[in-house]
Formats: sequence, structure tokens, C-alpha cells
Amino acid sequence: MDNQKEIQTNDEATKETKREQKNKGSEKKGPINYWKIAFLLLVGIVVGSGVFLGTRIFSLREPNYQTPTITKREGEPVLTINTQKEKVNELIDFYLTDFQKDTDIKYSFYLENEALLNGEFTVLGVPVSFYLYFEPYVMENGNVQLKAKSLSIGTLGLPIKDVMNMVKKSYKLPKWIEVDSKEQTVLLRLDQFRMQNGMYLKADRINLVDDSISFSLYLPDTSKKEETK
Repeated sequence: MDNQKEIQTNDEATKETKREQKNKGSEKKGPINYWKIAFLLLVGIVVGSGVFLGTRIFSLREPNYQTPTITKREGEPVLTINTQKEKVNELIDFYLTDFQKDTDIKYSFYLENEALLNGEFTVLGVPVSFYLYFEPYVMENGNVQLKAKSLSIGTLGLPIKDVMNMVKKSYKLPKWIEVDSKEQTVLLRLDQFRMQNGMYLKADRINLVDDSISFSLYLPDTSKKEETK
């Protein structure tokens, strides 16, 4: 009898020990895991919301601080000018006369069925005139490229490249005109040309054969001045 009671007592003690271990295990796993999950979810929501709001805020404000370069023309032109070669030649002559007033070497540029550069240089003490003919092309950015096509220089057999080198080195040219003797081109950088009031031009069409020339006139960019006020 005593042995049976002892065995029964041991069984009850063993069961009680298992129940206590089970309760302790459930107490350790339950609340801690739930708090971890809740904390991680909260952190994820806060971080995700911050990234979303930050992206929205900065994507809306960023364009206000972007300043277009001098070569960009944004918006609509204030005026479209349709004209003919005669009027353009008068404007070119007026500009070059004023530009070359303090120089000894003179040249002229005018439009016929081709664009024409007329000048002279000295060979063995003798002045020799030349006529350099160009085909004008309007570029996508509104600049104008002149491609040399032929050269008239009396009986001399100089190549176009040499004459263009001479023009580049000896002639006073506006800063917005770029001569590339290797490619035999002249680039009229209208995006770098400014009138006294800051207005500038963009070429739209140049058809010399049909005498149809079109330019767009743009106002100066005043966004910087407005931002600094």
C-alpha cells in the first residue's frame, strides 16, 4: 500500500511539474512575440509613410529650383517674324557695319539663292577677293548651320578649308558664330545671341529659293530675378 501511494504521489508531482513548465513556456512565447510583431508593424508603417510623404513633397518642389540653361527656349514665342531676303540683308548689313567699325579687315555676308560670304586677303601684296557660298540649314534647337558648297577666288586654286581657316584666324567674328574649317561649316549660335533688351531669336524656316524666312522672338528669362525677390 505504501508503495502504491508513493508511486501515485510521484505521478502527481510529475504531472504538476509538466503543467508548470507548459505554463511558463506559454508565458514566455505569447506576449513577447505579439509585442515584437506589433512593434515591427508600427516601424514599417512609420518608415513607409515617411518615404511616401518625402517623395511626394520633394517631387512637387524640385521643379521650382531647376534653372534652364541659356540654350533652352521654353514656352511660346511672343512673336513670329515672316520676312524675305531683302529685309534680312538690310539687318545683316546694319549689324556688320556697326560690328566692324573699328577693324581694318572688312567682309560682308548676304543672302541670295545661297548664303554668301564676301571678303578679301592679300597674296604677294595684291588684294584678292573671294566669294564663299553656303547652304543654310535650320537645326532643331533653332540655330542655323551654314554648309560651304563652293568657292570663287579668281584663278587661284585654294581649297575651301584653307579659306575658312583664314577667315577664322584673320576676321573679327561675333562670339556666337563658330567656324569649323575641317567640317567646312559655320554655326550661327542664335541661342547665344542676345539683343540689348535681352530678347533672342530662334530660326524656324529658311528657304532662300522661295524667299521665305521665318523666326520666332522670345522674351528674356526672368525666373531668376523673380526667385531672388
